[in-house]
Amino acid sequence: MQANFIICDDDATIIDKVKNIIYYEMMKNNLDYKIFTFEDYNSDFMEIMNNPMMGKIYILDIEAPSRSGIDIARIIRRNDINSVIIFLTGHEELGLSILKSELMFLSFINKLDDCDSKIKSAIKKSLKVLDLKNIVRFCDNGVHFSVDIDEILYVTRDTVERKSIITTIYTQFKTHKSLNYLNEEFGDKFVRTHKSCIVNTERVACVNKKMIKFNNGDTIDLLSNKYKKELINRIK
Repeated sequence: MQANFIICDDDATIIDKVKNIIYYEMMKNNLDYKIFTFEDYNSDFMEIMNNPMMGKIYILDIEAPSRSGIDIARIIRRNDINSVIIFLTGHEELGLSILKSELMFLSFINKLDDCDSKIKSAIKKSLKVLDLKNIVRFCDNGVHFSVDIDEILYVTRDTVERKSIITTIYTQFKTHKSLNYLNEEFGDKFVRTHKSCIVNTERVACVNKKMIKFNNGDTIDLLSNKYKKELINRIK
């Protein structure tokens, strides 16, 4: 399932800002996605709203030319309780009325208060709410791999076979792809801990002097002093 971002705001600069943030965040996730933009809740918006496609993430301006984003959210929730709704506004005082609306929204973001970082955070939360899989696909000597990033614990390099060994919470498999290639493909969740190892920082439970323990109980000792500080900083 892909993510479908539906943005409505009467300010074109805000739309561009939100789109750029989405591009940045989705580049790291390797998920399929589309972006639909509107400057008002017009017939084109309604057509997308009524489309039964899955994975919708609405980013709605509360005050558009024709009607309120709150009214639109009420219409959405009549038949759709699964889509994510994020409200954008330049009017902080509208927050109380939003809270009273019981519209099951994810976030209320003030355009004038640290907007960029809050949009980034809301996008990350949205993907988790929709349970979209973070899949990376690559081909190695005619073999097609499809890997769920969130299930990977670590990747090591076998210098004898000259292969990388990808260890997940369920299994292991080997590829001729280099650690550098996989580190770039897997994104910023991963960090090098040794010249022959990268780990998924979101799976690390704790670190001691010479060992890394993962949240499924597995441990490895591929931890050099050169990379230890960065790993510790990343898992704080």
